[in-house]
Amino acid sequence: MGSFDLDLGAVEREISDEEGGSGEVVLGVLDGETGSAEWQRLVRDGAVLVLSVDGDLNDLASGFARDIRDMGGHLVHFRGFLIVTPPGVLIDTDRLD
Repeated sequence: MGSFDLDLGAVEREISDEEGGSGEVVLGVLDGETGSAEWQRLVRDGAVLVLSVDGDLNDLASGFARDIRDMGGHLVHFRGFLIVTPPGVLIDTDRLD
């Protein structure tokens, strides 16, 4: 049997590229300073957002929340943070009950 070279890092990158996700987690503050289009772009590119909410969540997220949901993403408000995930990344809240 011949030997072969298996580069697991390359395989992982290839799988990640095929899935289309950036694998990035972006920490930020949702305070109205960053525009809705920027949050949408990050999620569309596959990033998960963990945003500290500084103000009224409904007002601050109104410019992008519906669009994120419409594209299949998820949003959960948890302990002062808004967690936003792209399509295909579910937020498990079962342990919060």
